[in-house]
Amino acid sequence: MNFFDLDNLRQVANGRWLRRVDRSRAVEGVSIDTRELLDGRAFVAIRGERYDGHDYLADAVDGGASLVVVERAVPLDSVRIDVPVMQVDSTRRVLLRLASAYRQRLQGTRVIAVTGSSGKTTTRRLINAVLATRLRGTESPKSFNNDLGVPLTVLAASTTDKYLLVEIGMNAPGEIAELTAAVQPDIGVVTSVGLAHLGGLGTPEAIAREKASLLRHLRPGGLAVANIDNPILLEHLRGIEPLVTFGESESADLRVTARRAVSGGQEVEANGRFGFRLRLPGRHNAVNALAAVTVGRRMGLPDEAIAEGLAAAEAPAMRGTMQAVESGGGVLTVMNDAYNANPDSMAAGIDSFLEIAPERGGRRIVVLGDMLELGPESPALHARIGDRVAASSARIDRAVFVGPLMRHAADRAEQSLGPDRVVRLDRMDAPAARSIADMLRAGDTVLLKGSRGMAMERLLAAIPTPVSASQGHDGGAGA
Repeated sequence: MNFFDLDNLRQVANGRWLRRVDRSRAVEGVSIDTRELLDGRAFVAIRGERYDGHDYLADAVDGGASLVVVERAVPLDSVRIDVPVMQVDSTRRVLLRLASAYRQRLQGTRVIAVTGSSGKTTTRRLINAVLATRLRGTESPKSFNNDLGVPLTVLAASTTDKYLLVEIGMNAPGEIAELTAAVQPDIGVVTSVGLAHLGGLGTPEAIAREKASLLRHLRPGGLAVANIDNPILLEHLRGIEPLVTFGESESADLRVTARRAVSGGQEVEANGRFGFRLRLPGRHNAVNALAAVTVGRRMGLPDEAIAEGLAAAEAPAMRGTMQAVESGGGVLTVMNDAYNANPDSMAAGIDSFLEIAPERGGRRIVVLGDMLELGPESPALHARIGDRVAASSARIDRAVFVGPLMRHAADRAEQSLGPDRVVRLDRMDAPAARSIADMLRAGDTVLLKGSRGMAMERLLAAIPTPVSASQGHDGGAGA
């Protein structure tokens, strides 16, 4: 971000100087974390739930920050600050302003934005795996998809990048449109429309409208890419051009026409012509890969490069990664899909688990935690998950339901599995994790899934450290 001199930065930020010193250095980037290497970067003090960046200004300067941005007056005489200090109304808002201004400098960079109820992170990883076979670019680190992560991703890009890949989530209505307006994508992707954050938006229609808002804020001539397997999205795509649709729907421009589970993943055919291999199992990941195919072609990559990238793509942590764990003198396998969950991703996770479990032999055990933020429909939606488990009772040896909401699922599942094969736990605390670990034995294959707030990964702390990990699927569902 070294094109920002101090006067230009103050103008973009709409700030005022609390201190300006003549020996100021150029601003080479932006950070909100004093644990990072700050040499030459601006430190923006963010107030969080647990920490306030204003308490670490001296640490930022000691770490090499060339500028400090604050939103409240600070006693400069009482702290060791000998760099410029700028005050703004909101440091969170300033990050977006800086990112929007920097976006204008990325004239040779194609910006690709990805959103959706489920599969955002894995689809982003698939797209990056494809593009990186031939191009240099930057992608969102981890799940940097909110009003802090999105601008930081933009500000980390280089003006020499051929692409910038941004993941966009939401915590409130209107947030996707606001973030997209700052990013100004050349290509926008909607991976899915499901029931994540139903409690905050109220209706599936509102969710579809929110996700589709990304496609209405593309740069002129930008390409919209959307999964139309949920028809509720279709009405929100009217008037959006150019548009490429994908999915399993007969009306999709690019659709899965054949799929075969194989050892270590799956083989997929699109439109009866283009075949590729994925290390990630599951029908939904075959669909996610079509978004990467579409983006790759838009970016000018040949199909052989696209297939190469898809074959090498790896799943993000805790989104279906397969972990081999020592147990009882042998090894059991955990499909760790514990990053997040909503009704659609939970169903996809169960389906993928049942697809891969038979090849491993042994018992098949599902450990499912509450799906949060679903509003008044939550009991019924959890009951449907129980119905799905019940329908697969011949292929599931034991089902463990964790949390008060999952009791609705347990009631339904027990009708088919019987009480001896259903376990109910209030929470995933240490005693509960230990009790589940005591049920497991070598040869078992275990699905671990639930909302982020359930911290289902605590189970892994109760059993030995994983001895290896291979790739899986993204049932995770940050919205």
